[in-house]
This record gives sequence, structure tokens and C-alpha cells, in this order.
Amino acid sequence: TAMNLPDEKLQQAAAVLNAVRGELSRKLIGQEAVVDHVLIGLLCNAHVLLEGVPGLGKTLLAKTLGKTFAGQFKRIQFTPDLMPSDVIGHTFFDAGRNEFVTRQGPVFAQLLLADEINRAPAKTQSALLEAMQEQQVTLEGQPIPLPRPFMVMATQNPVEQEGTYPLPEAQ
Repeated sequence: TAMNLPDEKLQQAAAVLNAVRGELSRKLIGQEAVVDHVLIGLLCNAHVLLEGVPGLGKTLLAKTLGKTFAGQFKRIQFTPDLMPSDVIGHTFFDAGRNEFVTRQGPVFAQLLLADEINRAPAKTQSALLEAMQEQQVTLEGQPIPLPRPFMVMATQNPVEQEGTYPLPEAQ
């Protein structure tokens, strides 16, 4: 915990956090509260849902955080035809190697941008929900842990907008 860290380590952590905050605030002018909430989510190992009409900088915020983040960043554009396997991956038979191979989906990242999450059907949203809650996915009946830290930043368009699905309360 922060209480057990030496002052030098706390100062280093604060300097890094302030540098990240500065970079995000430089790209997203006037969005300090949103930036702070996203950073709190990152520090608390939580997930963040950014709501609003297109054009407010939700995707820009996630992409900018991804550039400042030392871990792996991936993005999924949610669409009505997106399948759960497009998010978590799938297993297939590789005839050349004569074996089954697992291809991991974009959820295997430390920072995942789930862009316009409410444009995908419930089954696809559910696949992401397991990853968010359990920090793992299940492929072919086998649980596979996700990298740590793992954070989902999701953007959502207003539900009144055409082509959107409501998110489950748990999500």
C-alpha cells in the first residue's frame, strides 16, 4: 500500500502520474475531471465507461493513455456483427502443423479500448464481461488468465442513438 512505501518511491509514483496526467490533459483540453477519473480507475485496477455523443474525445483519451502506458494497448471497434470470438479469440486446427492452435483475441492486452461497446450484441458484450470480472477468458472450456494489470476503457454512445444495445447492469 502507499502507506508502506518510502517517501522516495511515493514521489517517483506521483511524478509519473503527474506526467501522464499532463500528457492526457494536453490532448484533452478542459477534461481534467474525466482524465482524473480514468487515472483513478487505472490505479485501482478498475474499468472505465466513457459515455457521450461521438466527437467528445473519448477514443482520443483512451488512445493517448495507451501511448503513455508501458503495457500493451489494443482497440476493438464494436459493431453489430462482432462475435465473442472476435474479442476473446478462438481455437482452430492448423493442418500444416497437424495440431489445434489457440489464437488469442485483442482482449489479451493490458489496456483495452472497447470502442462503442453498446453497438455489439449481448453475447459479445458478455464475453468481455467475463474478462472484466474474472481477469480471464474461457476458450475451449479452459480458463486463460489475462495479463496484469488489465483495464478496459469502453466508450458508449447514447442509448437513444440508432444501432445501439443497452449494456447489462453488471457491465
